[in-house]
Amino acid sequence: MFKTAKVLGQTYQFQNLKEVMAKANEEKSGDQLAGIAAVDLRERMAAKQVLADLTLAEIRSHPLLPPEQDEVSRVIEEGINEKIYARIQNWSVAELREHILSHQADGEELRRISRGLSSEMIAALTKLMSNLDLILAASKIENPAHCNTSIGQKGVLAARAQPNHPTDNIQGIKASIYEALSYGIGDAVIGVNPVIDTVDSVKNIMIATKEVMEKWAIPTQNCVLAHVTTQMKAIQQGGPADLIFQSLAGSEAGNKAFGINVALLEEADELMRKEGTSPGPNHWYFETGQGSELSSEAHAGIDQLTLEARCYGLARTYNPFLVNTVVGFIGPEYLYDSKQVIRAGLEDHFMGKLHGLPMGVDVCYTNHMKADQNDMENLGVLLASAGVNFLIGVAMADDCMLNYQSTSFHDIATLRELLGLRPAPEFEKWLEKMGLMKNGRLTEIAGDPSIFV
Repeated sequence: MFKTAKVLGQTYQFQNLKEVMAKANEEKSGDQLAGIAAVDLRERMAAKQVLADLTLAEIRSHPLLPPEQDEVSRVIEEGINEKIYARIQNWSVAELREHILSHQADGEELRRISRGLSSEMIAALTKLMSNLDLILAASKIENPAHCNTSIGQKGVLAARAQPNHPTDNIQGIKASIYEALSYGIGDAVIGVNPVIDTVDSVKNIMIATKEVMEKWAIPTQNCVLAHVTTQMKAIQQGGPADLIFQSLAGSEAGNKAFGINVALLEEADELMRKEGTSPGPNHWYFETGQGSELSSEAHAGIDQLTLEARCYGLARTYNPFLVNTVVGFIGPEYLYDSKQVIRAGLEDHFMGKLHGLPMGVDVCYTNHMKADQNDMENLGVLLASAGVNFLIGVAMADDCMLNYQSTSFHDIATLRELLGLRPAPEFEKWLEKMGLMKNGRLTEIAGDPSIFV
């Protein structure tokens, strides 16, 4: 037996750390589907009580997926700064939480401590935090990154323009790009999800997005979110790519289901250093999302929050420019309703930030989930308050290719105006030059894409 705890006169027994971590998680339909969730609130509180008293050393000494069995575990373990870890290894998870939320712990301190933490430690910490805790702690951390331009500065809310088209029609993609730009959206990246994952199609979209950037001298970066191997072939054939993209899972088996492994990521990383069209040094775009490992039966009995944290442990090895969780994309099987989506979005954002990542969120849901656009607007306000690096901008908040709901161009513009946030500095200067923004506010011509045609 691993640990016991008593709540309201009832004793709860936990057989191992994996069980404690799963049952301490906030309610998630994915954990229930996997059969690893707490049966009720009292058992969840007992698990949280046990988790709070565990030391960081105890978590490290009980790996959920041993490094000899899983390459993601090896990457995370090898990335721990041993000197920093040695100074904090005897802290309990509760003590780590208190320190992170204290006035003494500023962003610099959190970035320093994070280098001594494993992804499982960060996941354990997150399970003990309220939504407001997650917002406050994340708001302290500033993780800037540079590709062609810089994002992640304090007071900056960047946005990805997501001009998807159901047939990859180039003119349709360009029309959506122009509408996004007219609202001041696209400073994080102009990133297209292709329908057709072929080298020729991907290369054509790379060329088209680059042509728009060059014609209008737009200070941003382009990316086509095909499978990494398709992008690599397109780049080798001359396709212009500022960023290279890949979805990540938190286990070796999960990444295998995505058709990737660490060796392939290393190969793509080397290719971008040699043939990518941006100066970098940050040239990766990663996407994640709670529940993906369960979809491929690659969760190994680990809860979805902890697996999500492990995605970030893998991602930080490659110093990416963008990372975002597509928080409500998979559906109600893993996040049942808006309450679970909002919680997961705040969890993922905080965990990414504490891993040192330039973290964004696709504030989204599927149409068969118990959520609506008001819920997404609520989460958008919470994340913007927490200092999220970027959000996703989709025409009318309705992706006509991926068939899910996200945030619109004007939603993000509204968040900037509401909270006094700005686009990335170079991009804001370009918006002013185009007459779309003045003194940090959109002008009367904003929202009119005809200025580009």
